[in-house]
Amino acid sequence: MLKVTRGKWAGSCIPASAMFVALLLAGSSSAQQVEGEVPASADTLRICASSHENPYTSKDGTGFENKVADLVAKSINRKPVFVYTDKPAIYLVRDFLDKNQCDVVMGLDTGDERVLTSKPYYRTGYVFVTRTDRNIHIKDWEDSQLEKLTSIAMSVGSPAELILKAIGKYETNMNYMYSLVNFKSPRNQYVRLDPSRMVNEVIQGKADAAIAYGAEVGRYVKASSVPLTMEFVPEDRIADGAGNKIEFNYSQSMAVRKNDQALMKEINEAIAKEQSQITKLLEDEGIPLLPIPS
Repeated sequence: MLKVTRGKWAGSCIPASAMFVALLLAGSSSAQQVEGEVPASADTLRICASSHENPYTSKDGTGFENKVADLVAKSINRKPVFVYTDKPAIYLVRDFLDKNQCDVVMGLDTGDERVLTSKPYYRTGYVFVTRTDRNIHIKDWEDSQLEKLTSIAMSVGSPAELILKAIGKYETNMNYMYSLVNFKSPRNQYVRLDPSRMVNEVIQGKADAAIAYGAEVGRYVKASSVPLTMEFVPEDRIADGAGNKIEFNYSQSMAVRKNDQALMKEINEAIAKEQSQITKLLEDEGIPLLPIPS
């Protein structure tokens, strides 16, 4: 399978001035912000997070990964301490975790080679989001209904872009796709399309569909006053010349530095203990879940 990351993780440099720390108060969704770095401590769990990467993490604690991290930290009897940056979450591993500015990063692909990853705590995949009144249900990538989709909201560089190139629908959709990010080029810079905008484009009829990672759009599909249909995209059945197929489904893990085996053992035990609560939290978020491979 041709494995493409969710589009959330990469590497770049963040100045230390962009970082601040928030102590998540027990029983509260708000965070007390404290300037400066937080030293490692046996009674705290320092969690790297972006301050404005909803629905994953947010400075106000409303991101679903904020809530999962809080649950796991308390399960191992540590105080959750969120080390926030107002830069995108793609920079967290190289510029924070690797520099010992925090202990853990949430929501990396299981098996990410840069880090030590936990047992997965959820698995989801890319989905089609359409207005229910359009009655669009794509069964495979040769489905005739694809001809109805002339404007598809999706993230640049995602598996959605790759599959559209593979089936010959990229050129007809390219201008619309780049219009959603004001025609910014992804070359040498990270360009994130707000997932709420993708869903709103569908709601307003500006997009025929959105193709997005289920975890990033579930919240907005669930909250929509206009009935929306969210269905997993079909698998890629046709290999390219190198024998690769595009992968759409990903298991997600917590990640620590490779030498933090003791902490990883604690985290894995906590995930196993709290899995039912984690799953309920994700279902309440509206995330479409897939079985976690054993």
